[in-house]
Amino acid sequence: MSHKIVFLRLFLSPLALFTLVWLVLAGCNTQPDGDAVALWGRWEQALVAEETADPKTSVTVELTSPDGDTRTVDAFWDGDTTWKVRFMPDHEGTWRYRTASEPAVAGLHDVQGAFEVRPSQEPANPFLRHGALRVSENGRHLVHADGTPFFWLGDTAWNGALRSTAEDWQTYLNDRREKHFTGIQFVTTQWRAAYGSADSLVAYTGFDDIEINPAFFKRIDERIDAINDAGLLAAPVLLWTLGEPDQNPGKLPEDQAIRLARYLVARYGAHHVMWILAGDENYSGETGARWPRIGRAVFDTPHHAPVTLHPQGMQWHFDEFADEDWLDVIIYQSGHGDDAATLAWMQTGPPAQKWNQEPARPVINSEPPYEDHVAYQSRQPHTAYNVRRAVYWSLLNAPTAGVTYGAHGIWSWESEPAMPLNHPGAGLARPWSEAMNFEGSTHMKHAAELFTSIDWWTLEPAPDLIAHQPGTDDPAAFIGAARSSSGDLAILYLPVGGEVLLNTDRIDPGLEASWFDPREGTYTAAEPSSTGVYTAPDSQDWVLLFKNRN
Repeated sequence: MSHKIVFLRLFLSPLALFTLVWLVLAGCNTQPDGDAVALWGRWEQALVAEETADPKTSVTVELTSPDGDTRTVDAFWDGDTTWKVRFMPDHEGTWRYRTASEPAVAGLHDVQGAFEVRPSQEPANPFLRHGALRVSENGRHLVHADGTPFFWLGDTAWNGALRSTAEDWQTYLNDRREKHFTGIQFVTTQWRAAYGSADSLVAYTGFDDIEINPAFFKRIDERIDAINDAGLLAAPVLLWTLGEPDQNPGKLPEDQAIRLARYLVARYGAHHVMWILAGDENYSGETGARWPRIGRAVFDTPHHAPVTLHPQGMQWHFDEFADEDWLDVIIYQSGHGDDAATLAWMQTGPPAQKWNQEPARPVINSEPPYEDHVAYQSRQPHTAYNVRRAVYWSLLNAPTAGVTYGAHGIWSWESEPAMPLNHPGAGLARPWSEAMNFEGSTHMKHAAELFTSIDWWTLEPAPDLIAHQPGTDDPAAFIGAARSSSGDLAILYLPVGGEVLLNTDRIDPGLEASWFDPREGTYTAAEPSSTGVYTAPDSQDWVLLFKNRN
């Protein structure tokens, strides 16, 4: 033992001395302050095998927090003899790590070290300022680690990470951030609408025994980094399912689907994400029976990021997954129809009827109609109005948690006018750079400004606010309504303007009423023409807001 350690033994507690000796004997070099990892940032460490190793070699890393708690994460193969581990630290101070590989491989097994975590120097980034996302204590919406509510306004760019250039992707993200979007939904492997990346690479080859291609994921790394750097949440689909088996990872044998999904979670689990385990699946009956098993196997350890499942259109899968602890959020797809049955499903269907099932989970429409996508029934392109109407209904038919927007041409990421691959009924899609500027996306900015100006997380559906519901006779005229449990906030959406008769005993008489224009983002005062009767400024759609006077 060195003279320095003998000297320190006289002055340090046994625990402090043990920690110091461990660091010295392990030969770890804690990163200097200038290279410290940001709190809620990402620590990454490369591990290099000293001999050729099977890419399927399992490498796990146990991390010990400054408080002595331990976490275990998977490392992932990154090509040749290199594995990498990524981790998001949630405490300041010195973290220690130790690796284990099965089988034991020099350079991968029993590698030890430490790194220092300090507060972020980029306080403008909401994730570095407030921390990773989780579900709120009441189970109804998302919050940051420090409890700050997170309003989900997603955009659909399924092919974006696969087909974009880095410059185009940044242009798109800048636009979405300026319009107050908070998250991006995208696919992480080849799938039915993109058989590979723009550079003709695929995420994996094979079927019964897949070979993962790390080179493919270099592009995905860059795209997810850019999403988070823009202060946006990444919502990657791990296993798309709808389509032919040879092009959709969700059709892989169960063990291979689990292996691929675990690889993705290891690679991106230190990013700020909301996992979409499967995409466009029917989760009922035999088709959906395997997904609880896959979910348990992929998310078998505590995870910081919320997990959800993307279903096929107008389906509700809560009943099949009510007891699955790994499933944190219920998202649904109202789809691209425009007939009366589709509108009624959004207004009074399962999301509105079953949102209060236990255990509580946030409920989010992650695929309302895409702007400029051809409607299933009328065969006409969905307008900004169609999209706006679906968005407001969706924000009010369950406890408000958020909603997702989509634009035809962005979701498939077209560089010139084209029919999206394997989607002949969707209509000719315009280039992403043109679709990015559809007026509906600006209307989403106004919606975000409206909801984030109020305590949106207190809202629950309140159909009893309305004394006469015109939607009973005509779904296109349905008025959506929500209020806070304390009665200090209420919001209604009138899709065709006109008159609304309210049950005044459900509205605090001291609240201030105003009309919000969802097209322009402006407010005008609202006064009743008689007791409980409010008449919109015109026959367009309007939002009627009741809140405390400033």
